[in-house]
Amino acid sequence: MDWYKADLHIHSVLSPCGGLEMSPKNIMEKAQRAGISIIAVTDHNSMANCIVYEQKALEYKINYIYGVEIQTAEEIHLVALFDDKNEAMTFDKELYNVLLPIKNNPDYFGDQVVVNKDENIVRFEDKALINSITWTLDQTISRLRNYNTFVFPAHVDTEAFSIIGQLGFIPDNLNFDAFGITAQCDIDEFLSKYSYLKSLPLIRNSDAHYLNQIGAGYTRFYIEKPTLSEIRFACQKMGHRKHVI
Repeated sequence: MDWYKADLHIHSVLSPCGGLEMSPKNIMEKAQRAGISIIAVTDHNSMANCIVYEQKALEYKINYIYGVEIQTAEEIHLVALFDDKNEAMTFDKELYNVLLPIKNNPDYFGDQVVVNKDENIVRFEDKALINSITWTLDQTISRLRNYNTFVFPAHVDTEAFSIIGQLGFIPDNLNFDAFGITAQCDIDEFLSKYSYLKSLPLIRNSDAHYLNQIGAGYTRFYIEKPTLSEIRFACQKMGHRKHVI
């Protein structure tokens, strides 16, 4: 067993609200300097950049997990992480097909850039990734459960696009693997307001859209190996596994 520092919510150049400095090399260099040993790139409603970012992570000996930040029909943000990259890319096709057919406005939202391993631009994604999909929260969870996934509501301590902000509560029938909080979250203050979350696994991530945000929020996992399955076990406190925010 060993400690691993993880940031499981990072955006790349594909996310329209992310900076163009969020290239594969720049992200891995910054993550390495911040001591991050496990990362997940989780762009809005797309995993089109995951393969290239995984290749760069391997060069920097950083453990990489495929992921995506989904915006449901209720405008709730969920992060879905995948044990298997083939399953991830299969789900990515499903997700793209239920994204609202609205074109991106790069002048307003920013460019949505897909790159190759040399960081050259392959294409610009035309469909606006910042929008919602047509699946509801329940439908999204139902589809994700067809895969081996780790799912958590993102930034539950904020009002914008969070499950608490949109619904006012967390449904107890969805069996989330964890609950994401922001780098700025004051744990004591947050849990005093939502005491029912005290018994649930919270994980802190940076939700980085710019390089200087990487490493601002992270979670330490005490696990046997740096895999998504082990992270799940740590959130469940199986064996001697644990996590600290």
